[in-house]
Amino acid sequence: MSGDRVLLRRAGDTDAHAADVWLRSFAAALPTIRCAHSAADVRDWFPRVLVPQYETWVSVAEDTVTGVLVLHGEELKQLYLDPNRRGQGLGDRFMALAKKERPAGLSLWTFQINTPAERFYERHGFTEAERTDGSRNDEPEPDIGYH
Repeated sequence: MSGDRVLLRRAGDTDAHAADVWLRSFAAALPTIRCAHSAADVRDWFPRVLVPQYETWVSVAEDTVTGVLVLHGEELKQLYLDPNRRGQGLGDRFMALAKKERPAGLSLWTFQINTPAERFYERHGFTEAERTDGSRNDEPEPDIGYH
């Protein structure tokens, strides 16, 4: 799989199945957190809200979506990779794209329990700005804000 040619491009109407990557990634990375939305709601949200209203990017290999990046203003809202694609540089490519698209800087949130994400973002130059008890997120799970 790592030898596949992976294309990063803006998401379009036909990329609604990126929701399945989001669902698989969330389940693999955060097995102890109850997803606040049903799979059906997530699958509905992608084509109805996320793709048309946010700057949504996908990675595609062999006509299959393998990752999703969502930017909204200066915030990196979503970065989810197919669990089988982790550790192959795809996250690094998405991060380079996000920084190119937002040269003035980015902010993001990740759950405190997600230490691999914390390491990833810190390796990419993000610094912790705030910790919360999770009362402001849908899950409600303690989180960390990065800049």
